[in-house]
Amino acid sequence: MRTSSPSSPPSPASPASPLDGLRFAFGTLTVLPVRVHRWDRAAARGGMLAAGLVGLVAGVLSAGLGLVLLFLGAGPLLAAVGSVAVPAVLTRGLHLDGLADTADGLGSGKPAEEALRIMKRSDIGPFGVLTLVLVLLAQVAVLAQVYDDAWARGAAAAVTAAVSARLALTLAARGGVPAARPEGLGAAVAGVVPVPGALALTALCAAGAAAWGAGSGPQGALRGAAAVLFALGAAELLLRRCVRRFGGVTGDVFGALAETAATTALVVLALGH
Repeated sequence: MRTSSPSSPPSPASPASPLDGLRFAFGTLTVLPVRVHRWDRAAARGGMLAAGLVGLVAGVLSAGLGLVLLFLGAGPLLAAVGSVAVPAVLTRGLHLDGLADTADGLGSGKPAEEALRIMKRSDIGPFGVLTLVLVLLAQVAVLAQVYDDAWARGAAAAVTAAVSARLALTLAARGGVPAARPEGLGAAVAGVVPVPGALALTALCAAGAAAWGAGSGPQGALRGAAAVLFALGAAELLLRRCVRRFGGVTGDVFGALAETAATTALVVLALGH
């Protein structure tokens, strides 16, 4: 995730338009050339509520590359690598970097302030390297499996994982979740999302995944909904651990939550086949 600041910020009391929220979402959660005109909590609220839409776009692009590779004659393994690469490129690898930094911070055993300093360093420690390797291997392995089973299942898995990853960010930005630092993206979005809105989006995305999976029968519908809900459950467990450990959320923690949710969703979709 990246940050920027508007050239002439509006009054914090002025309401944000839906377009402001979309600009915030795509401008901070992707590398797409979208200028963020507002950097206040009203725009952040709209942006984090629209995070799932960013995930949908990322998922479609991810699935699209995987399908193109399959149709060009590549095997399911290469298609899986392509699908995993797209979200990484769209974020300049910042979610993966956040995952590694969070793993180093949690694994350091240091007090909160020192752990946060470890997370801000540019290098990656052993905990981070190990976590990155295992997560990427898991994502590629699952997508290779589902692409080998059916191209449509692989595409659906890529989209479900991407949406679940960004929806985890929406839930992490809900009211009551504090920021660990007074600056940075974590501080900008912490607590901006109303809890009812976060829950409504969760229900909507779970229902959408179930409807998509219904094409392969009742088990497919159940698996689709379960993938979203288990992904968010795993991200919630990590969120609570980070809040206890660091005192709140940071941009790195948001990245770790996204990768955790995406990986969990994929693993659930691979089970039972």
